[in-house]
Amino acid sequence: MKMENPNKQTTIQKEVSLQGVGLHTGNEVTLTFKPAPANFGYAFKRMDLEGHPEIQADANLVTDTQRGTTLEKNGVKIQTTEHVLAACVGLDVDNVLIELNAAEPPIMDGSSKFFVEALEKASIVELDAEREEFIVKDIISYADEDGSEIILMPADNYQVTTMVDFGTKVLGTQNASIKSVKEFKKEISNSRTFSFLHEIETLLEHGLIKGGDLNNAIVYVDKELNPSTISKLKEAFDKDEIHIKPNGILDNLTLHYPNEAARHKLLDVIGDLALAGTRIRGKVIANKPGHTINTQFAKKLAKIIKTEKRNKVPQIDLNSEPLYDVVEIMNRLPHRPPFLLVDKIFELSDKHVIGVKNVTMNEPFFVGHFPGKPVMPGVLQVEAMAQTGGILALSTVPDPENYLTFFMKMDNVKFKQMVSPGDTLIFKLELISPIRRGICHMQAYTYVNGKLASEAELMAQIVKQK
Repeated sequence: MKMENPNKQTTIQKEVSLQGVGLHTGNEVTLTFKPAPANFGYAFKRMDLEGHPEIQADANLVTDTQRGTTLEKNGVKIQTTEHVLAACVGLDVDNVLIELNAAEPPIMDGSSKFFVEALEKASIVELDAEREEFIVKDIISYADEDGSEIILMPADNYQVTTMVDFGTKVLGTQNASIKSVKEFKKEISNSRTFSFLHEIETLLEHGLIKGGDLNNAIVYVDKELNPSTISKLKEAFDKDEIHIKPNGILDNLTLHYPNEAARHKLLDVIGDLALAGTRIRGKVIANKPGHTINTQFAKKLAKIIKTEKRNKVPQIDLNSEPLYDVVEIMNRLPHRPPFLLVDKIFELSDKHVIGVKNVTMNEPFFVGHFPGKPVMPGVLQVEAMAQTGGILALSTVPDPENYLTFFMKMDNVKFKQMVSPGDTLIFKLELISPIRRGICHMQAYTYVNGKLASEAELMAQIVKQK
């Protein structure tokens, strides 16, 4: 379905399920895509385990990349996440909950095709929230000692090129490209996973492809097929006969494209880079990609995105009329001069708040805090952030004047820039988790002169006055 506004986040309209078997476990599994709210991103939910634990699609949760990408949180695993996530990114779905009753999604035919079809059946809908996009301004690269490399460079939209070379005659060197994710469904989504014969033999010996039949993987024959191997394959895949085609693959299936292997690697790159957590505007060039380098690059990218987000000064017009002036702030906060440290509120939602303080030489703390070189104390910057956060916390009760806000905890407090008389401070606070039982957990930032001045994780509790 065509989206009205490409800048709006999306989810699916209704839930949709598909069944199959897990490639490595051989277990029957049902996967259900469910609608999710704005800013939810992607997460997997294990319905077969007590408490139905959720695992976010987060590069920092990757624990294994041997045979696909495995996420793990508190001992709970999701294996082979990449084909499902590639379908979500490839269809421009920003938020979806993926429920499973096993440790890995069904392998289906080894591609993303069936996941794409399911998501389309569920209908993609817009949400009333702006899309967040990481706009690549400088070249970012990552290489490993095996000669694999991923480069991300500026471009007008998300583009991906993959180049594969396994050093075997049967596969040779291949490459694949898409100029936009709009090409994903038609050009990439039905490209199936592949293996080499020597890998299949090892996996069979270790009992690792219980759900594999030869209909969900292309097998490139990179060694001689001896009678013992043939009989093992016949038994494993329940076939009467197994032969090699002239193009060097087993006769279980026909290639969709001569470069299907490179296209599938492109699919894997898109699925693994979804773990960076933010949509990308830039061109990815991946040379000899694999799950290890893909997820390491996603982790590096997530860190860069987090730093950039932290340093991004909120764009507000200081000359515009504020949402709350200082009189309205005093109606909501119990603080009073000289200890009221926020002058205006410009933005307030159920998840964030933006406030401002004009620092003048008349502040009482300048009298004793380095009179010869007045500097605003860092602890008072934290207090100013907390007061701004108090506006957010108290906005959840109908009578804020009857409540007080008390600090519970401060973490990761950092001071980056000096604050002097004449400076204008901009505070931005965002909820880290929803407010529950009056407890408010926030990420707080203070900006001065276009730079990050201080930051902290703050936890406070709102308490009704007796």
